[in-house]
Amino acid sequence: MGNQYFDKLEIRSPEEREADLMARLPGQIAMAKNEASGWAKHLADFDPAEITNRAALAQLPVLRKSDLMAAQDAEPPLGGFAAGDFSSYKRIFMSPGPIWEPQGPEADPWKSARAFHATGIRPGDIVHNALSYHMTPGGFILDQGARAYGCVVFPAGIGNTDMQVSAISSLRPTAYAGTPDYLKVILDRGDELGVDVSSITRGLVSGGALYPSLREEYANRGVKVLQAYATADLGIVAYESEAMEGLIANEDFIIEIVRPGTGDPVAPGEVGELVVTTFSPTYPLIRFATGDLSAIMPGISPCGRTNMRLKGWMGRADQRTKVKGMFVDPAQIERLRKNAGDEVGRARLSVVRQGEQDHMILRVETEAASEDFIAALKKSLKEHTGLNGDVELVAPDALPNDGKVISDEREVTA
Repeated sequence: MGNQYFDKLEIRSPEEREADLMARLPGQIAMAKNEASGWAKHLADFDPAEITNRAALAQLPVLRKSDLMAAQDAEPPLGGFAAGDFSSYKRIFMSPGPIWEPQGPEADPWKSARAFHATGIRPGDIVHNALSYHMTPGGFILDQGARAYGCVVFPAGIGNTDMQVSAISSLRPTAYAGTPDYLKVILDRGDELGVDVSSITRGLVSGGALYPSLREEYANRGVKVLQAYATADLGIVAYESEAMEGLIANEDFIIEIVRPGTGDPVAPGEVGELVVTTFSPTYPLIRFATGDLSAIMPGISPCGRTNMRLKGWMGRADQRTKVKGMFVDPAQIERLRKNAGDEVGRARLSVVRQGEQDHMILRVETEAASEDFIAALKKSLKEHTGLNGDVELVAPDALPNDGKVISDEREVTA
């Protein structure tokens, strides 16, 4: 195996990995229900022993951040969704919302060490960590993983760029961790001050988009930069390897892609909302809806890691839209689609301005074509949303594969 992989888990067969995850899943759900009152209520109608495959898992309700925030507000600070005694937590964080997250006693609770390894960073490297350490877990997510892996971390945080440049010139770190954009700020400031910051040759970035042009600029300056997808609740969900062909799912996560606003898995390759189940002993999130869009890529990475790959961050999934003063939710459109029968594929509601008023157009993929079918869909649209709208029938696969169920196409003018 050499030094290419973090451990053998990365290169086990997909079948072996799936069997391992599904064998462990009932115990994780049972632990969550036994030790966390929020999970006991949320999953009250489900027997953990029966959740042994993805089809069974898909029957469980998703947990959205809005649900978690409401629970935390009713039962502060963690809403009954964290396991174990409060005194066992190492830190408590507050992210925008506000929403609270606990840090457990594990050495690498957010599973970031694997991402550092895939980036080419190794034990003994000095990591300049420029994610925020203030109130939110961002900086700690990378800090904990780097130190657990054997790196030395300089906790730079954000801001004070001149001091960060000075620190780099003295410490000579080999790696940067932080947002994609801030590394450029540091490098540019080093050039302006005439300070050598060339010791940084590797970067693990998260918390923003790494655009190809920026990656190329870093490469031209001698810095190999790879990215990871992370959330404050889950940690590192997926990461790039040097193959740079998609983001490889982290071990110990069950990842699903579901139709936005629902808990229903989409077909392989279709864009949808990223839903994640963890095996954390402290913060056991089960079918946690991230609100982010992505899609599963076919095959395995050329680097040899065998876990599923994500296409990356493809936008936000929350498409709840106000029309004529009423909210229309993707779940309503999904129920309409299901009720329409098997001949219906994807459905997409466009909200436009027509005659200075909001107007809805429901486009449905189908091979069926009749005035009666259109009339039935119009009636169903009114029943599900309380609003009238037009219906257009389109050919199968005609709608964009971008994960949108509701598309707000109204132009805002000053």
